[in-house]
Amino acid sequence: MKGVNEMGIVTPTTDKFQKCIDECNKCAQACNECFEACINEPDLNARRSCVKMLVECASMCDMSAEIMSMNGKFVKEHCNLCATVCDTCATECSNFQDPHCQKCATECRTCASDCRNMASM
Repeated sequence: MKGVNEMGIVTPTTDKFQKCIDECNKCAQACNECFEACINEPDLNARRSCVKMLVECASMCDMSAEIMSMNGKFVKEHCNLCATVCDTCATECSNFQDPHCQKCATECRTCASDCRNMASM
């Protein structure tokens, strides 16, 4: 039997998406955590674009995981767009040297890569 991280929850229909679903969920969490850290930084005004992108990226990742979970009709297109959003968020986070932004940028790049791989299946 497969491990929990290798299969759908109730059916095997989405097994092919599971790695990407997990990565999208992880990226959304990273963005939400980074958002919380950023709004408490003293230079919040300089981070406005980054904070806005963090919210958009978390939402996009959440939606992508949902679309993959339901084996949606436009899953590949959605994941391609998610990859673009994640890359943009990674670029924004990379502008700040604090550990939370650097870790978030890395997570966004990983998610973008997994989304592109999934979309090319």
